[in-house]
Amino acid sequence: MNTLTQQPVSTVLATLFADADATDALLRQQLSALSKEERDAFMQDAKSTNFKTFYGRAKDFHLAVSKDTAHLLYMLARSSNARTVVEFGTSFGVSTVHIAAALRDNGGGRLITTEFEPSKVAAAQRNLTAAGLVDLVEFREGDALVTLASALPDTIDLVLLDGAKALYPEVLRLLEPKLRAGGAVIADNADWCPEYLDYVRTSGRYLSVPFASDVEFSIKLGPYAAAH
Repeated sequence: MNTLTQQPVSTVLATLFADADATDALLRQQLSALSKEERDAFMQDAKSTNFKTFYGRAKDFHLAVSKDTAHLLYMLARSSNARTVVEFGTSFGVSTVHIAAALRDNGGGRLITTEFEPSKVAAAQRNLTAAGLVDLVEFREGDALVTLASALPDTIDLVLLDGAKALYPEVLRLLEPKLRAGGAVIADNADWCPEYLDYVRTSGRYLSVPFASDVEFSIKLGPYAAAH
């Protein structure tokens, strides 16, 4: 037994995954009603600097990580004995609950999570409170390029990127100086940002491989060195 499979966390997660499945189905239904050109334009917003349009229209949808990815996050945090984690893209808190559960089972820690949609921040706070894990989580509302630009822990053990895909490279570079050697970065839907994939796969700073069908799993290889 662990926090992830015990009450109240297991009940909260069952509800969240059911809600996520329902909103995913509704999103697919709404997209199917659009013309191909409208669908392409809508999805392109998610991959470009117009992401606020996409995420504003999708504020009622979970857009959550898969169960496999959520379990991977818990396993990585537990196996590395993570104490400090940063999450970009809280949404309704599916991944947040998994990471916070791992921190609880590690004996404590701090999860900084950032989300620019106020209604999702409020919902995630309620969900983490219901799960009994809210004391481990610091919620930062607003643009991640602002909320993660300061007041970071001295060392970060694990990073989840699951917000606006176009911002993945910039967010990672904000966190990179604090990410410890051997620290992991999980990027959901990373294939939506070729610039990010090119960086983690070719910069020499990371060992990076795809996981499942839509996730990039990267490990930082060595100490951060500022570019000259």
